[in-house]
Amino acid sequence: MKAAIANSGKAGGGNNFFIGSPVNTEHLSKMQIQRTDYSSIRGKNVLVSPTEEQYDLLKKRLEERTQDSRGETIYEIGVGEDGGEHGLDEDEYQASVATMQSLATTLNADMVLLKQRKVEKGLTAQYLIRKRVDMSDFMEIRVAVVGNVDAGKSTLLGVLTHGELDNGRGHARQRLFRHKHEMESGRTSSVGNDILGFDSIGNVVNKPDHGTLDWVKICEKSAKVITFIDLAGHERYLKTTVFGMTGHAPDFGMLMIGANAGVVGTTKEHLGLALALSVPVFVVVTKIDMCPPNVLQDNLKLLFKILKSQGCRKVPVMVKTPDEVVLSATNFVSERLCPIFQVSNVTGENLDLLKMFLNLLTTRMSGQDDLPAEFQIDDTYSVPGVGTVVSGTCLQGLIKLNDVLMLGPDPLGNFMPIAVKSIHRKRMNVKEVRGGQTASFALKKIKRSQIRKGMVMVSPEIKPQACWEFEGEILVLHHPTTISSRYQAMVHCGSIRQTASIVTMSKECLRTGDKAHVKFRFIKHPEYIRPGQRMVFREGRTKAVGNVLKPITNSVAAQHRPKPNKMQARVQGQGSHGKQNQNPNVQAATNNMSNKSHNMDHDFSNKATKAEGVLELSADKRDMARNSAKRGHKRFAANTTAPNMESNASTISQTSANSTHIAAKVQ
Repeated sequence: MKAAIANSGKAGGGNNFFIGSPVNTEHLSKMQIQRTDYSSIRGKNVLVSPTEEQYDLLKKRLEERTQDSRGETIYEIGVGEDGGEHGLDEDEYQASVATMQSLATTLNADMVLLKQRKVEKGLTAQYLIRKRVDMSDFMEIRVAVVGNVDAGKSTLLGVLTHGELDNGRGHARQRLFRHKHEMESGRTSSVGNDILGFDSIGNVVNKPDHGTLDWVKICEKSAKVITFIDLAGHERYLKTTVFGMTGHAPDFGMLMIGANAGVVGTTKEHLGLALALSVPVFVVVTKIDMCPPNVLQDNLKLLFKILKSQGCRKVPVMVKTPDEVVLSATNFVSERLCPIFQVSNVTGENLDLLKMFLNLLTTRMSGQDDLPAEFQIDDTYSVPGVGTVVSGTCLQGLIKLNDVLMLGPDPLGNFMPIAVKSIHRKRMNVKEVRGGQTASFALKKIKRSQIRKGMVMVSPEIKPQACWEFEGEILVLHHPTTISSRYQAMVHCGSIRQTASIVTMSKECLRTGDKAHVKFRFIKHPEYIRPGQRMVFREGRTKAVGNVLKPITNSVAAQHRPKPNKMQARVQGQGSHGKQNQNPNVQAATNNMSNKSHNMDHDFSNKATKAEGVLELSADKRDMARNSAKRGHKRFAANTTAPNMESNASTISQTSANSTHIAAKVQ
């Protein structure tokens, strides 16, 4: 276990005095400006009997680390940073624990022993320091649950969140399904959500009331809430799974594998998606109670082989004891370590280790509360008596009740100001939401039909602009033939899910494994995107991943104008190229139609001139055909009538002459 972590190359760096999430660059720059000298508290004996100055430094450093990790950190006692040997004797150890307890109390935090071990020079220990929070606030960790169909994803979540074991016939998963067809087939087809709450000392607070969970009660008692994003395993619902991985911004991915089936179906696809989006993954092998040992070992060998392959480059670690849980959880932020748990939902084997691991996970999103607010929408609702409600993730900043934010972009690329009427987090009414948290907003004076997934609500300070086109760098993971210009596929970028076409590429064509700079153009409506966002580009079995480099926006916003009729659009189509946020695809189509109609009218006029008729440009084909037929009929009638009249006159005169001759003979 230790050797595997050492091989991961990023297991905590040189500082193992505190263990927590890595410090973000913005916070690091502030620390460099206001650097405090901590050299006097680097020894292992500093907690035994610290001076007043050392005590203040210890308190300040502990507070910095807990703030950086959003309210918690892991502290090692008996381990110094001065290069000395580790370990304290019994009396020194007890004194250090007492000092640490008083430090935690001053910060309104709880201290829980995670691991204690003996070394040559005495004892060392790891303690979890977690701040107590008020009833309306809690730390949130989002875990996306992926894996092949029938791997036991929904069943495991039902067991974890409701505290009851499964009966082996799908009893536990029935509480998680949202639709009737899901209950009948047993297969998830939508993005489901469930929560698991931990208090400040690490105990699970989920207690079902008559078979249902009261989310408000769980959040009031919890210091940390794990939000499980239950995704679909069937290949038919792949677009829903991709949207859940991109739009819901998970901190971690839980890859589920059935012990009896192994790595089959969409398992590799989901693992590749998590790797492409840089989401750290841990593996849970289920159904170990019904799987023969030899089949389990074969499937684990294949799993290890895949995780160590060139595409993954993970360090797989089998977790079997609480000490290994602590070791893997504290080093999991390296993204290279991949803990593997073997559990059974029927017997409950190793479920306690999995819960302990989830309790020790720290958020990867840094709290950027001082930046302008930005909120991405991933779902919309119409609630009777409340009105329009949107749900999503706050990416940065602080959003408070009655704040006015800019909602957009609409089909013309405009943003409109809108007020936040109320805020809910996990069905609990709150007054504010911070970066990295999910929430629902009730909005004033807007219809649900005006809002779609992929829209954003941002602070007016950002001065947001929508874009039809953007530049990105993509890597083609798989494509059966070649990709060239004008190729169209679905782009997933955050909560955006829209078809885009390739305008230009840095290469003539792309095949599997190629990387290139590509300029994309959205097909339906403009979107709001930021540089650096991860994106997935897919169509059927074609998959590509990459980053957004630069959105291409124009400086002038589009003015709303009434929709022109067909003739006006045809006449004005050529003169509307300079309009910002007008769909470039519609512009091209309008120009082509106007050119075609102009050529057609020109041909008709030439034909009409030859036919000795003057025809207007706007004449219809059918009118022209009808007129020519009439003219032809008249000519035919004139040509046939004149000879007939002459023959009839000669016949009449001949008859009268004959009758006169007969009368003369009779006389």
